[in-house]
Amino acid sequence: MEEVCLNSEPVFDMVDEYEVEGDCSAVEHDDETGSKHSKKEPPLPTIGLEFDSFDEAYDYYNIYAKEQGFGIRVSNSWFRTKKKERYRAKLSCSSAGFKKKSEANNPRPETRTGCPAMVVIRLVDSKRWRIVEVELEHNHQVSPQIKRFYKSHKKMILAARKARPPAEPVTEIHTIKLYRTAAMDAVSNGFSNVSEREGIHQPDHSKHLELKEGDAYAVYNFFCRMKLTNPNFFYLMDFDDDSRLKNVFWADARSRAAYGYFSDTVAIDTTCLTSKYELPLISFVGVNHHGQSVLLGCGFLGHKSVEYFVWIFRAWLKCMLGHQPQVIVTDQCKPLQIAVSEVFPKARHCFCLWYIMQRVPEKLGGLRGFEEIKRQLNKAVYNSLKIIEFETSWTEMIKKHGLGDNKWLQTLYEERKQWVPVYLKDTFFSGMIPIRENESLNAFFDGYVHKHTSFKEFVDKYDLALYRKHLKEATADVQSKNSSFELKTRCNFEVQLSKAYTKEIFDKFQSEVEGMYSCFNTRQVTANGPIVTYIVKERVEIEGNEKEVRSYEVLFETNQVDIRCICSLFNYKGYLCRHALNVLNYNGVEEVPSRYILRRWCKDFKFQHVDRGSTDIDVYSPVDRQSHFHNYAVPIVEGGAQSEEQYKIALHELQELLNKFNLVDDSLV
Repeated sequence: MEEVCLNSEPVFDMVDEYEVEGDCSAVEHDDETGSKHSKKEPPLPTIGLEFDSFDEAYDYYNIYAKEQGFGIRVSNSWFRTKKKERYRAKLSCSSAGFKKKSEANNPRPETRTGCPAMVVIRLVDSKRWRIVEVELEHNHQVSPQIKRFYKSHKKMILAARKARPPAEPVTEIHTIKLYRTAAMDAVSNGFSNVSEREGIHQPDHSKHLELKEGDAYAVYNFFCRMKLTNPNFFYLMDFDDDSRLKNVFWADARSRAAYGYFSDTVAIDTTCLTSKYELPLISFVGVNHHGQSVLLGCGFLGHKSVEYFVWIFRAWLKCMLGHQPQVIVTDQCKPLQIAVSEVFPKARHCFCLWYIMQRVPEKLGGLRGFEEIKRQLNKAVYNSLKIIEFETSWTEMIKKHGLGDNKWLQTLYEERKQWVPVYLKDTFFSGMIPIRENESLNAFFDGYVHKHTSFKEFVDKYDLALYRKHLKEATADVQSKNSSFELKTRCNFEVQLSKAYTKEIFDKFQSEVEGMYSCFNTRQVTANGPIVTYIVKERVEIEGNEKEVRSYEVLFETNQVDIRCICSLFNYKGYLCRHALNVLNYNGVEEVPSRYILRRWCKDFKFQHVDRGSTDIDVYSPVDRQSHFHNYAVPIVEGGAQSEEQYKIALHELQELLNKFNLVDDSLV
C-alpha cells in the first residue's frame, strides 16, 4: 500500500509520448489487433503546481506548449544579487512581446504578436519551483495540427538524443510526472505511510475507485486549488501497486479548526456506500455550538472493507494530530465496526438510531401485522425509561408476532447496547442522535449528492456546499450575539440562559422551560442523606390527540446541587429537561447550576475556547508552523466577522502584519 499526495509516477496514468524526428508529433502505436493507443495530455498549467528544479518546470511547460502547438522562451528572470541565484522566472509563448525594428536591408518578417500566454514560476522553501501566475489564452492561432518547428522543441529533442543509449530505437518516450503540490509538505512531515507505521492489514489490490473521464483531472485540480487557497489544507491519496487510486481523504482548514472545538461526538456518514451511490463518499461530521452539522473531513473509499476503512480512519486521525473523539456514531456495517474498534479503541462506539428505524419498513414491511409491529417497536425504543421496560416490551413484541426467527431483529437485539437510548444514558451525544420518534437527521451533503453524482460533479459542488454551511453558521453567530431573545415565561431559568446560549440552543431549552407547565405533582418519595428522590408527573401526547400521564424519577443532591433525571435529556442533548427544572424550582433554586450550562452551546464559545495546541512544535516543519498559527488565527477571523467595527480593526492589524512580512521577503531578495 502506498500513500502519496499527488506526487507519484505515474499517477492517473498521465504519460506522454514524443517523436524525435520530423515534426515531433505524438506517436500512436498499433498493437497486434491494429488498434491505436491514444496519447494522454499532461495536466494544464495550474497555480500551485510544483517542480523539483527550474529545468523540470521548463520541460513541463515546453511539453505542454508542444502539445498545444506553440513554442516557449524564458522572457524574464530574477536573481538574488548576493548569491547570483535565480529565484523567479517568466516562461512565455515564443510570440510574446515585439522585436526591435531592424535597419537591415532584408529584415526577417515579424513573428511576434505580443502574446500574453505565460507562466510565472518562483523558488519556494529554497528547493522547489512553484507556478504562481498562469495565463493560457493566446492572441494568435494555436493548434497542434499546425506543423511548425520551434526552437524550444528542438532543445528538448537534442537533450533526449544525448541521453539516449546507442542501442535504443529512434523513438523516444518521455514520461511526465504528476508534479508535486504544496501538500507534499504534509507527507514530508509525518502524515504519510500511515499503514506502514501503524500496521494496517494488507488490502485487496483489486479494489479501487472507478474514475470516469474527467474525474482524475477534476480531483487533481481541486486539490491544487484547495492547497493554494486554503491554509492548513490536508489530503492523502492511497494507491495500489499498479498506481490505481484506492482511497482519498482530505480536510480543509475550517474542518481541522472545527474539530478543535467540536471533537466530543463525531458521526461517520457512509450513506453513499450503503446505498451504493456511484460516488463512494464518506464524511466525518460533528455538531457546532448552534446544533448545526459541521464537516470534519471527508473522502472517497474504493471498497467497503476493514482494510480500507482503517486506512481512511487513520488518515483522518493523523490529520487531527492523533486526538480521538469521545463518541463515534456509525451505521451497523460489520467492517466499519471492526475498523472503529481498531483505530478508536477508547471511543464509545454507537449506532445511529434514526438510520436503524428508517430501515424498519424495508426489513419488516412484508410481515403480517406490520403496523402493529412498528407501533410496538417504537414504543419499546423511544418510550422505555428503564432497561426492564425495554426488555419487557421487546419480548412481548417478539412473542405476539412470532418474530423469534427474524435475523434482522435478532441482530438488533444482540447489539441493543449500541443503539437503544435506554442503554446509552451515560453517553454524551451533543444532540447528534434523535431520541424521539418525530426527530429526523439530514446528511451533511444532503441536496448536493444523488445516486449518480460523479467525482467531478461533487468536487465542483463542494465549495458551494461548504460556503452555504459556513454562511449559515456565521449568520447564526451574528443573530445570537446581537439579537435579544423573546421570553415566553416569567421563569428565571429562561432569563438566565437567554444571556448565555446561542439562539438555536436557547429555543430548544426554552421549550423545556415551557414544558414545565405540563408537569405536575412534583413530590418527594425517598431521602438518603443529601440525596433526595422525586417523582415528577407529566402529561404527554401519544397517538393522535390522546394524552397519558408518565412518571419521571429525578435525583437531587442538596449539598452540591447535582441533579439527574431518568429521561437523561442532559446527556442526549446537553441541556436540562423540564423534569429537572421542576425539581430545582421546587427546591427554591433560581438559577441553573453552572455545571449544567455547557460552554459548547454558548454564544462566545469559539472566543473563549481557543485550542492552540501544544507549544512543543518543530519550528523547522512548515506543517507544524502552519497548524500552530492557524489555531491562533481562527478566533481573529471569527471575531472580525461579528461587526463592522471589529472587521475594520482586524483588517487593519492583518494588513500591518502583511506589510511586515513583505519587508522580510524584500530583505531576502
